[in-house]
Amino acid sequence: MVPRYARPQMTAIWEAENRFRIWFEIEAHATEALGELGVVPKSAAEALWAWWATNPVIDVAAIDAIEAVTKHDVIAFLTWVAEQVGDEARFMHQGMTSSDVLDTCLAVQLTQAADLLIEDMDALLEAIRRRAFEHKLTPTIGRSHGIHAEPTTFGLKLAQAYAEFDRCRARLLAARAEVATCAISGAVGTFANIDPRVEAHVAAKLGLAVEPVSTQVIPRDRHAMFFATLGVVASAIERLATEVRHLQRTEVLEAEEYFSPGQKGSSAMPHKRNPVLTENLTGLARMVRSAVTPALENVALWHERDISHSSVERFIGPDATITLDFALARLTGVVDKLLVYPVRMQRNLDRMGGLVHSQRVLLALTQAGVSREDSYRFVQRNAMRVWESDGALSLLDLLKADAEVSERLPSAELDALFDLDYHFKAVDLIFDRVFGKG
Repeated sequence: MVPRYARPQMTAIWEAENRFRIWFEIEAHATEALGELGVVPKSAAEALWAWWATNPVIDVAAIDAIEAVTKHDVIAFLTWVAEQVGDEARFMHQGMTSSDVLDTCLAVQLTQAADLLIEDMDALLEAIRRRAFEHKLTPTIGRSHGIHAEPTTFGLKLAQAYAEFDRCRARLLAARAEVATCAISGAVGTFANIDPRVEAHVAAKLGLAVEPVSTQVIPRDRHAMFFATLGVVASAIERLATEVRHLQRTEVLEAEEYFSPGQKGSSAMPHKRNPVLTENLTGLARMVRSAVTPALENVALWHERDISHSSVERFIGPDATITLDFALARLTGVVDKLLVYPVRMQRNLDRMGGLVHSQRVLLALTQAGVSREDSYRFVQRNAMRVWESDGALSLLDLLKADAEVSERLPSAELDALFDLDYHFKAVDLIFDRVFGKG
């Protein structure tokens, strides 16, 4: 985790104190269930919760000092708790194994992280929605291969982003459900030394589902899906960030990141206004995606368990969620304050002498009885003259002067084919599909 790209609420999820607090709750709830089943005295759980009610300070340094001797993090924690609680603490961890604590804790942390990411997504979606409606009918050029294609609207560009992030939100919800399982099944997951009702009790208290079959560890296909989902969200971030970066290029300059008073773009060139935030987002997206392959490789563990996944998750759990949280918040700010230049958009639309209307003329010629091959040839030969003139010539004028075209399409019909509004007749339909009616 790099503090520069971290926000406190998400970072707190992965701090040692939160982890130990979750460990305690797992152990205390399990002890409580064991007490109800008569396996241990009920007084054991009562003593644990009584100590917990004092809101004790979790002495991370003391636990770490014990671990330095025991070389085992869960044993170190249990030893420290026993020192605080007293004799009744000996009933903790009855029939449990370390993975019961570690895996269930990770499930809690990942669901906490997912909840924050979903909140981030909601804020981003709201920002995109607002700007999309603001520019619903702002004409701009659509590009394919980076080349002028046909007119669209800036609102439609943002509607596409909204739909993509809305799908990402649904994936995050599914990933949260996928990873939110509890395993309190003991060594190799057979419940030999602990009643399955303990697992059900802990799961209910922590808001998790019961893992149907845990081989001492929760199956890592769940975690692989979680981190793969984060990777998809990161790619959606990069897609929108890349669009902004392209639109901010000097030769395009249809939109750009907000440039605050006093901001400096370059140490050498005072005129510079660079897309630094979206470039940063592109890099952060790469880092989030870098967690996906290790998560996939964690699925294949030896037999009922090994711990080759453990070190990986100590990295990717905090790093991927903290980075994605920061990236979503940053992108929300970019969208919210994005500077949009409709006049420049219109200027770019007009720059190539009406080439963007070529398909309408092609279709009109075919409807006028010209073969598609000839229609394409008639339009293309005039379009190439405009292209080679760098937009100095007008496609409409050339078509009117082309006898093979004008004899099929009178001047008034050709004029109508160059109507920009024609391209926007389905905007309301698309917006209704994306944002819903009303």
